[in-house]
Amino acid sequence: MNESVTVALSLRGVRRTFEQAGAKLDVLRGVDLDLRAGEIVALVGPSGAGKSTLLHIAGLLEKPDAGEVVIEDRSVAMLADRDRTALRGRYLGFVYQFHHLLPEFTALENVMIPQMLGGVARKAARERSRELLAMVGLSARETHPPARLSGGEQQRVAIARAVANAPRVLLADEPTGNLDNATADAVFRQLMTLVRESGLAALIATHNAELAGRMDRIVTLRDGELVELAAAKPGHAPAPDAAGTD
Repeated sequence: MNESVTVALSLRGVRRTFEQAGAKLDVLRGVDLDLRAGEIVALVGPSGAGKSTLLHIAGLLEKPDAGEVVIEDRSVAMLADRDRTALRGRYLGFVYQFHHLLPEFTALENVMIPQMLGGVARKAARERSRELLAMVGLSARETHPPARLSGGEQQRVAIARAVANAPRVLLADEPTGNLDNATADAVFRQLMTLVRESGLAALIATHNAELAGRMDRIVTLRDGELVELAAAKPGHAPAPDAAGTD
Protein backbone atom coordinates (compact mmCIF):
# COMPACT_ATOMS: atom_id res chain seq x y z
CA MET A 1 0.00 0.00 0.00
CA ASN A 2 1.36 3.42 -0.98
CA GLU A 3 2.07 5.38 2.20
CA SER A 4 1.11 8.61 0.43
CA VAL A 5 -2.50 7.46 0.21
CA THR A 6 -4.73 9.36 2.61
CA VAL A 7 -5.35 7.66 5.95
CA ALA A 8 -9.10 7.92 6.48
CA LEU A 9 -9.21 6.56 10.03
CA SER A 10 -6.60 5.44 12.57
CA LEU A 11 -6.79 3.50 15.80
CA ARG A 12 -3.92 4.11 18.21
CA GLY A 13 -3.38 2.03 21.35
CA VAL A 14 -7.07 1.18 21.69
CA ARG A 15 -7.91 -0.76 24.83
CA ARG A 16 -11.24 -2.10 26.06
CA THR A 17 -11.88 -4.15 29.17
CA PHE A 18 -15.14 -5.72 30.35
CA GLU A 19 -16.05 -7.27 33.69
CA GLN A 20 -17.39 -10.79 33.47
CA ALA A 21 -18.42 -12.80 36.54
CA GLY A 22 -16.33 -10.51 38.71
CA ALA A 23 -13.23 -10.91 36.55
CA LYS A 24 -11.74 -8.44 34.10
CA LEU A 25 -11.65 -9.46 30.46
CA ASP A 26 -9.19 -7.55 28.28
CA VAL A 27 -10.92 -7.63 24.88
CA LEU A 28 -8.65 -5.10 23.14
CA ARG A 29 -5.06 -4.66 24.31
CA GLY A 30 -3.55 -1.69 22.55
CA VAL A 31 -4.86 -2.11 18.99
CA ASP A 32 -3.27 -0.02 16.22
CA LEU A 33 -4.78 0.15 12.72
CA ASP A 34 -4.74 2.54 9.75
CA LEU A 35 -7.52 2.48 7.14
CA ARG A 36 -6.54 4.18 3.90
CA ALA A 37 -8.82 5.66 1.26
CA GLY A 38 -9.66 3.17 -1.45
CA GLU A 39 -8.65 0.00 0.42
CA ILE A 40 -10.76 -2.84 1.76
CA VAL A 41 -9.54 -4.55 4.92
CA ALA A 42 -10.85 -7.88 6.22
CA LEU A 43 -11.16 -8.24 9.99
CA VAL A 44 -11.14 -11.88 11.05
CA GLY A 45 -10.74 -13.80 14.30
CA PRO A 46 -12.44 -16.28 16.63
CA SER A 47 -15.98 -15.71 17.81
CA GLY A 48 -15.94 -13.54 20.89
CA ALA A 49 -12.52 -12.09 20.07
CA GLY A 50 -13.91 -8.55 20.04
CA LYS A 51 -14.39 -7.80 16.35
CA SER A 52 -17.73 -6.12 16.95
CA THR A 53 -16.28 -4.14 19.85
CA LEU A 54 -13.46 -2.95 17.59
CA LEU A 55 -15.95 -1.90 14.91
CA HIS A 56 -18.11 -0.08 17.47
CA ILE A 57 -15.11 1.89 18.73
CA ALA A 58 -13.91 2.68 15.20
CA GLY A 59 -17.47 3.77 14.39
CA LEU A 60 -17.73 6.03 17.46
CA LEU A 61 -20.58 3.96 18.85
CA GLU A 62 -18.55 3.03 21.91
CA LYS A 63 -15.69 4.71 23.76
CA PRO A 64 -12.41 2.88 24.43
CA ASP A 65 -10.98 2.70 27.92
CA ALA A 66 -7.73 4.07 26.51
CA GLY A 67 -6.28 4.97 23.15
CA GLU A 68 -7.40 7.13 20.26
CA VAL A 69 -9.61 7.10 17.19
CA VAL A 70 -8.12 9.63 14.79
CA ILE A 71 -10.10 11.18 11.94
CA GLU A 72 -8.66 14.01 9.87
CA ASP A 73 -5.70 14.30 12.28
CA ARG A 74 -8.08 14.78 15.21
CA SER A 75 -8.58 12.44 18.16
CA VAL A 76 -12.34 11.94 18.34
CA ALA A 77 -13.11 8.87 20.48
CA MET A 78 -13.66 10.86 23.66
CA LEU A 79 -15.76 13.66 22.21
CA ALA A 80 -19.14 14.35 23.76
CA ASP A 81 -21.95 12.09 22.54
CA ARG A 82 -23.53 14.86 20.48
CA ASP A 83 -20.27 15.62 18.67
CA ARG A 84 -19.53 11.95 18.02
CA THR A 85 -23.04 11.47 16.62
CA ALA A 86 -22.61 14.40 14.23
CA LEU A 87 -19.21 13.17 13.07
CA ARG A 88 -20.51 9.64 12.63
CA GLY A 89 -23.38 10.89 10.47
CA ARG A 90 -21.18 12.67 7.97
CA TYR A 91 -18.04 10.54 8.01
CA LEU A 92 -18.97 6.91 8.66
CA GLY A 93 -21.25 4.35 7.05
CA PHE A 94 -22.40 1.07 8.62
CA VAL A 95 -23.60 -2.29 7.29
CA TYR A 96 -24.70 -4.96 9.74
CA GLN A 97 -25.42 -8.67 9.46
CA PHE A 98 -29.15 -7.88 9.50
CA HIS A 99 -30.26 -5.17 7.10
CA HIS A 100 -32.40 -3.11 9.56
CA LEU A 101 -34.45 -1.56 6.73
CA LEU A 102 -37.58 0.38 7.63
CA PRO A 103 -40.41 -2.00 6.65
CA GLU A 104 -43.01 0.65 5.85
CA PHE A 105 -40.85 2.36 3.22
CA THR A 106 -39.71 1.31 -0.25
CA ALA A 107 -36.13 0.46 -1.14
CA LEU A 108 -35.74 3.90 -2.68
CA GLU A 109 -37.14 5.65 0.38
CA ASN A 110 -34.88 3.67 2.71
CA VAL A 111 -31.86 5.06 0.87
CA MET A 112 -33.34 8.58 0.69
CA ILE A 113 -34.17 8.93 4.39
CA PRO A 114 -30.62 9.26 5.82
CA GLN A 115 -29.83 11.87 3.19
CA MET A 116 -32.91 13.92 3.98
CA LEU A 117 -32.16 13.67 7.70
CA GLY A 118 -28.77 15.12 6.83
CA GLY A 119 -30.35 18.11 5.11
CA VAL A 120 -30.32 16.95 1.48
CA ALA A 121 -33.31 18.14 -0.57
CA ARG A 122 -35.83 15.45 -1.48
CA LYS A 123 -35.20 15.68 -5.23
CA ALA A 124 -31.44 15.39 -4.83
CA ALA A 125 -31.83 12.53 -2.36
CA ARG A 126 -34.09 10.70 -4.79
CA GLU A 127 -31.63 11.11 -7.67
CA ARG A 128 -28.66 9.86 -5.65
CA SER A 129 -30.69 6.96 -4.25
CA ARG A 130 -31.67 5.85 -7.72
CA GLU A 131 -28.02 5.99 -8.81
CA LEU A 132 -26.92 3.92 -5.83
CA LEU A 133 -29.64 1.32 -6.29
CA ALA A 134 -28.64 1.05 -9.94
CA MET A 135 -25.04 0.47 -8.87
CA VAL A 136 -26.13 -2.51 -6.76
CA GLY A 137 -28.40 -3.85 -9.49
CA LEU A 138 -31.75 -2.91 -7.98
CA SER A 139 -33.21 -0.35 -10.37
CA ALA A 140 -36.17 -2.62 -11.05
CA ARG A 141 -36.87 -3.08 -7.34
CA GLU A 142 -36.69 0.48 -6.03
CA THR A 143 -40.45 0.79 -5.40
CA HIS A 144 -40.65 -2.48 -3.46
CA PRO A 145 -40.84 -2.56 0.35
CA PRO A 146 -38.37 -4.84 2.18
CA ALA A 147 -40.97 -7.60 2.56
CA ARG A 148 -41.04 -7.99 -1.22
CA LEU A 149 -37.27 -8.23 -1.54
CA SER A 150 -35.08 -11.29 -1.13
CA GLY A 151 -32.50 -11.43 1.65
CA GLY A 152 -29.71 -10.55 -0.76
CA GLU A 153 -31.69 -7.67 -2.21
CA GLN A 154 -32.43 -6.31 1.26
CA GLN A 155 -28.75 -6.37 2.12
CA ARG A 156 -27.86 -4.58 -1.12
CA VAL A 157 -30.34 -1.84 -0.20
CA ALA A 158 -28.63 -1.62 3.21
CA ILE A 159 -25.27 -1.21 1.48
CA ALA A 160 -26.63 1.56 -0.74
CA ARG A 161 -28.09 3.26 2.32
CA ALA A 162 -24.76 3.03 4.15
CA VAL A 163 -22.96 5.05 1.48
CA ALA A 164 -25.83 7.42 0.69
CA ASN A 165 -24.28 10.33 2.58
CA ALA A 166 -20.88 9.81 0.92
CA PRO A 167 -18.98 8.69 4.04
CA ARG A 168 -15.20 8.41 4.05
CA VAL A 169 -15.19 5.09 5.92
CA LEU A 170 -17.47 2.06 5.66
CA LEU A 171 -17.64 -0.38 8.59
CA ALA A 172 -19.36 -3.71 8.02
CA ASP A 173 -20.06 -6.41 10.60
CA GLU A 174 -20.63 -9.79 8.93
CA PRO A 175 -22.56 -8.18 6.04
CA THR A 176 -23.12 -11.54 4.30
CA GLY A 177 -23.44 -13.67 7.43
CA ASN A 178 -27.17 -14.35 7.00
CA LEU A 179 -26.94 -15.27 3.31
CA ASP A 180 -26.33 -18.52 1.46
CA ASN A 181 -22.99 -18.85 -0.32
CA ALA A 182 -24.16 -17.87 -3.79
CA THR A 183 -26.09 -14.85 -2.53
CA ALA A 184 -23.23 -13.85 -0.23
CA ASP A 185 -20.86 -13.87 -3.20
CA ALA A 186 -23.20 -11.69 -5.28
CA VAL A 187 -23.73 -9.20 -2.44
CA PHE A 188 -20.01 -9.07 -1.70
CA ARG A 189 -19.18 -8.33 -5.34
CA GLN A 190 -21.67 -5.45 -5.29
CA LEU A 191 -20.16 -4.17 -2.05
CA MET A 192 -16.64 -4.31 -3.48
CA THR A 193 -17.72 -2.45 -6.60
CA LEU A 194 -19.45 0.27 -4.62
CA VAL A 195 -16.46 0.73 -2.30
CA ARG A 196 -14.02 0.88 -5.21
CA GLU A 197 -16.08 3.37 -7.18
CA SER A 198 -16.67 5.57 -4.14
CA GLY A 199 -13.03 5.58 -3.00
CA LEU A 200 -13.98 4.61 0.54
CA ALA A 201 -11.87 2.97 3.18
CA ALA A 202 -13.67 -0.18 4.32
CA LEU A 203 -13.20 -2.46 7.33
CA ILE A 204 -15.26 -5.64 6.99
CA ALA A 205 -15.56 -8.23 9.75
CA THR A 206 -16.18 -11.67 8.30
CA HIS A 207 -15.88 -15.38 9.06
CA ASN A 208 -15.92 -16.18 5.35
CA ALA A 209 -12.31 -17.08 4.50
CA GLU A 210 -12.88 -16.93 0.75
CA LEU A 211 -14.32 -13.42 0.92
CA ALA A 212 -11.54 -12.28 3.25
CA GLY A 213 -8.96 -13.45 0.74
CA ARG A 214 -10.43 -11.17 -1.94
CA MET A 215 -9.81 -8.02 0.08
CA ASP A 216 -6.67 -5.87 0.05
CA ARG A 217 -5.49 -6.80 3.52
CA ILE A 218 -6.40 -9.24 6.27
CA VAL A 219 -6.03 -8.34 9.94
CA THR A 220 -6.67 -10.93 12.64
CA LEU A 221 -7.88 -10.10 16.12
CA ARG A 222 -6.67 -12.68 18.62
CA ASP A 223 -6.11 -12.44 22.38
CA GLY A 224 -6.87 -8.72 22.24
CA GLU A 225 -4.18 -7.94 19.70
CA LEU A 226 -4.31 -7.23 15.98
CA VAL A 227 -2.01 -9.11 13.63
CA GLU A 228 -1.78 -8.21 9.95
CA LEU A 229 -1.59 -10.89 7.27
CA ALA A 230 -0.93 -10.45 3.55
CA ALA A 231 -4.14 -10.85 1.58
CA ALA A 232 -4.34 -14.25 -0.07
CA LYS A 233 -5.62 -15.08 -3.52
CA PRO A 234 -9.26 -16.19 -3.76
CA GLY A 235 -9.66 -19.63 -2.28
CA HIS A 236 -6.38 -19.38 -0.33
CA ALA A 237 -7.30 -17.10 2.51
CA PRO A 238 -6.28 -18.16 6.01
CA ALA A 239 -9.33 -19.67 7.65
CA PRO A 240 -10.83 -17.86 10.65
CA ASP A 241 -10.69 -19.88 13.84
CA ALA A 242 -14.41 -20.42 14.31
CA ALA A 243 -17.72 -19.75 12.66
CA GLY A 244 -20.35 -17.51 14.19
CA THR A 245 -20.58 -13.89 15.21
CA ASP A 246 -19.39 -11.72 18.06
